[in-house]
Amino acid sequence: MHHLAELAEKCGELPASFFRFQVVELWVFGDLLDVPKDVDVIEVALVTDLPVDEVPWLDEPSGAEHWANSTRLSRNPFKAVWRSKDAPVWNHRIERPALIWSAADGINEEALVAVSDGTGELVRLAAPSPEELGKRVEDELAVSLRALRRANQDYADRRWSPGKLTPYSDALWRTTTGYLDLLDVRAE
Repeated sequence: MHHLAELAEKCGELPASFFRFQVVELWVFGDLLDVPKDVDVIEVALVTDLPVDEVPWLDEPSGAEHWANSTRLSRNPFKAVWRSKDAPVWNHRIERPALIWSAADGINEEALVAVSDGTGELVRLAAPSPEELGKRVEDELAVSLRALRRANQDYADRRWSPGKLTPYSDALWRTTTGYLDLLDVRAE
């Protein structure tokens, strides 16, 4: 809980002009919201002010690594996924998250206490209907396919050029992983 509260505080402290994007919400999901127990990793969703097409499933927006280092996210036991403010935060993996911090309202103390006390169920979003979840997966799949095509083209354009290829290969790998995850869910 200490790490989650600290990250929520950091979200509110970063200057608006420091990054290419702003994190506007911090959500927690996964095992931390279940019956109280020690967890190895805290799963969080970071909602940015970027458009949906710039935040495909399991990819990171440009500057995410810098943001993660500035907030100590990268040094603490977090597994972060990035989301856009223009789409729901929830999907097939982010099940019934709880809002911990928002730029509009600051730290959600009620949610922090509930998660700490093991009553996270009280502050979680309602589950989507099967139809809503299916539509969400289809929407994310379309975004991911567009992102995969862009990442593939970026990689191809730079494949034999001077300079580091790692940022482009990593982006292609992340985008591919997100796309394949969505395809697997749709096939189930």
